[in-house]
Amino acid sequence: MLNFLNRWRRRLRPRLALLALLAGLAACETTKRGFPEVSDPGKDAEGADIGTMNSPSFLVGEIAEGKVQYSVPREKLAENFIRQFNDGTVVDKAMIRKIQSSPKDKPAYFLVGLGLNNGMFRAMALPLQLSTDNSLYLNSAAERYIIEGTGCQFCFFNFEKNQIVGTTCQDGGSNTCDLTVANHNTFFPAAPARRSE
Repeated sequence: MLNFLNRWRRRLRPRLALLALLAGLAACETTKRGFPEVSDPGKDAEGADIGTMNSPSFLVGEIAEGKVQYSVPREKLAENFIRQFNDGTVVDKAMIRKIQSSPKDKPAYFLVGLGLNNGMFRAMALPLQLSTDNSLYLNSAAERYIIEGTGCQFCFFNFEKNQIVGTTCQDGGSNTCDLTVANHNTFFPAAPARRSE
């Protein structure tokens, strides 16, 4: 089993590098479109108090000097993705991805997990809220964008105006990457790691 996982990881690494490159290129092709920006650490984009909303928010990272600093270990994020998929998908890569149409536009951030299920590519992306103190929060009401590859070894999220609008299969041809959008998540089922006051 350990040899299988090691071989799988070795095969996935070059694809992840390609994903990072293509995601960067896709980000350059997008334009800004009202991505929810938190105007106050304790409020969402519409001004509702995060602390009193039915959907709690969980701190996952912070932006410091333009770089993402994880507040939750990436290994724990991968475990939470596995639990969130809840279908046998093995996630070995979890990251926070920045999508920005141009340097003058405000970026959007997504929590992304990549893995395999029965040899087929799987991925999930969850939009994050950026507060004025540069903290990144995942709200349990945030959508789940789920990719399932059908004959495709590697799939990409397509972005338009900083939002996920579809998928592309690396292999092309008749292979496909199906996108499903779910209305909420249970990524952090326990008490929030930190809730903004």
